Amino acid sequence: MNHQKQVKMYKKSCTIKRMSYKNTHRTRILIETRRNALDSRRTHKGSHMNNKHILLASAFTALTLAACGAKDKPKDAAAPAAADAKTEAKADSTGGPAIIFDAGGKFDKSFNESAYNGAEAFKKDTGKSYMDFELKNPTELEGVLRKMAQRGGNPIVTMGFNSAEALDKIAKELPKSNFVIVDSEVKQPNVKSVQFREQEGSFLVGALAAMKSASGKVGFVGGMDIPVIRKFSCGYEQGAKYANPKAEVIKSTVGTTGEAWNNPTKGGELAKAQFDRGVDVIFAAAGGTGNGVYQAAKDNKKFAIGVDSNQNYLFPGTMLTSMVKRVDVAVKNAFTEAAAGQFKTGPVSLGLAENGVDWADDEHNKALITDDMRTKVAQIKKDIIEGKIKVACDGK
Repeated sequence: MNHQKQVKMYKKSCTIKRMSYKNTHRTRILIETRRNALDSRRTHKGSHMNNKHILLASAFTALTLAACGAKDKPKDAAAPAAADAKTEAKADSTGGPAIIFDAGGKFDKSFNESAYNGAEAFKKDTGKSYMDFELKNPTELEGVLRKMAQRGGNPIVTMGFNSAEALDKIAKELPKSNFVIVDSEVKQPNVKSVQFREQEGSFLVGALAAMKSASGKVGFVGGMDIPVIRKFSCGYEQGAKYANPKAEVIKSTVGTTGEAWNNPTKGGELAKAQFDRGVDVIFAAAGGTGNGVYQAAKDNKKFAIGVDSNQNYLFPGTMLTSMVKRVDVAVKNAFTEAAAGQFKTGPVSLGLAENGVDWADDEHNKALITDDMRTKVAQIKKDIIEGKIKVACDGK
């Protein structure tokens, strides 16, 4: 591709889809990642583009993207922009922790946002910045991991089971870098694998759902049919039937690709179908898709249960509770340990005993939970921690 065509391509990209100023960091990482890939192809396969051509192409790309960003940046964004630039420069020059969010985005009000809150808590407590990146496509992950490592990321946190294969490859490739994966396991000596016993927290909210249900039918909407979601589903069903042996649990799955975590329309449709079958409480373990479930519950005057973050505030009076998974604590702890030079790799399992999972009881749902329900679920929690109740779910 000649230089003129490359410039035209990027200008066209700017016309079709404007890049916000906030995307500058993401764009820069992608440009560098793709340029590295180009260098690799030139080295291994041969190329007619020499070093001078590559530098010129990169310059044209940077100028075009800068012009695109200049059109989009609001006039009142000058101060935040300067602050962002300083933060990025500091992160680039000194390294520090990094986090890569999955396709749900860091403001999904669920799994990713909990991780974001943990990173922000670290920043607030220590005054230290961190690097972050939101994946739009899983194929970006390997390149982004390499770039974060080149910039001195330590540790680099990846979110979700989908990142396991790429991380396993990159961890082998970069043995001097430290990584963290949340919700899966990568058996490499430089990786901390943080997993939760979701089935324990799900058992509690399943029991609450059965106690609250007037129909004896409760529902579950999972994002994908994968091990971690099976643990949510299994624990929820066991808890419901512990509280009411005659309870019926109706289950639905959103999809088979990453889009399953960010499809509130489909979530609402699945919820409505369950309500039509007599369900009056639904637990959604589907990331951003859950927002559609909650809206449908409100519209149909039913109840919903949130996941990962405390989502009770989203629809007070509709949200019976939330199954809280302390992803925020896992991320903050990993960042803090690394900053103190105490980072440890290997598997970590967090459940009720470690305050890794729980149910949310606050001002937004207090009117929905009776004292009798609180007393019963407190005893169930105690019995699980003490081993008197076995929640047998392995996700298989």
